Amino acid sequence: MQRPFSKGVIAIVVIVVVLVVIVTAGLFLLFRRTPLVDLGEGCKVTTPSASLDLNIEQAQVAAVIAAVAARRRLPERAVVIAYATAIQESKLQNLSGGDRDSVGAFQQRPSQGWGRPDQLIDPVYSAGKFFSALVKVKGYRKMPLHEAAQAVQRSADGSAYAQHEEDGKILAAAFTGRVPGAVHCWFPTPDGTTPPPPDTEEAARRLGRALGPGTAFEAPSRGRGWLMAGWAVAHAKEFGLARVGYDGRTWVSADGHDGWKADSRFTAGKVRLF
Repeated sequence: MQRPFSKGVIAIVVIVVVLVVIVTAGLFLLFRRTPLVDLGEGCKVTTPSASLDLNIEQAQVAAVIAAVAARRRLPERAVVIAYATAIQESKLQNLSGGDRDSVGAFQQRPSQGWGRPDQLIDPVYSAGKFFSALVKVKGYRKMPLHEAAQAVQRSADGSAYAQHEEDGKILAAAFTGRVPGAVHCWFPTPDGTTPPPPDTEEAARRLGRALGPGTAFEAPSRGRGWLMAGWAVAHAKEFGLARVGYDGRTWVSADGHDGWKADSRFTAGKVRLF
């Protein structure tokens, strides 16, 4: 016959259980009330269909591709094809090298006449070269994506581009500005020090290289405005931007992970940088 537990043992067990409950509840409340302060850096694209996580370099490349396409007045389908191609070739990163002499986001080869290495490492140039070749593909808008991409790239396995079509559609909906406020980024901000003033003039100049001179963040349409706003957020760390405002919303670098928030101070006429 087993001996019953003594009152002392039962009391100890009860105390331990109570302490475990108290500590668990305390930790739960602490995590609920304490903001996540170490989120690193990154970007997120969110559309009604799905969302994608990007690093900041990928977001910058994506923003440039969309801007170059807009400058050329290309349809969204062209942007989808470009994204699927760049994802397959470089994971949407501006690589300094690759297979043989391949360079850049599209892994274009100087030996095949795409341009010099220093040109191809420039996303504005490389995206322009890709689109120049794509528009020469007869019927590219209606043919299967992998066929259009392969007609431009002439890679070893053209079928590989097809697997990235859905991601390309998500990125295109966001970075072309068709889905408002779809792009947000976050990165550590200086703590306890006064950051340098944002370089809004250089940001405007760089946007002009991709989208066209004289744009200066003026928004002739909401779609174009949100394209600019997404470009600005993707490049915010580079140019020291603390806030981007447009179309009744604002993105703030200090809590960039939370995305765009309502802010009636900003209209749809111009993207404002601070």
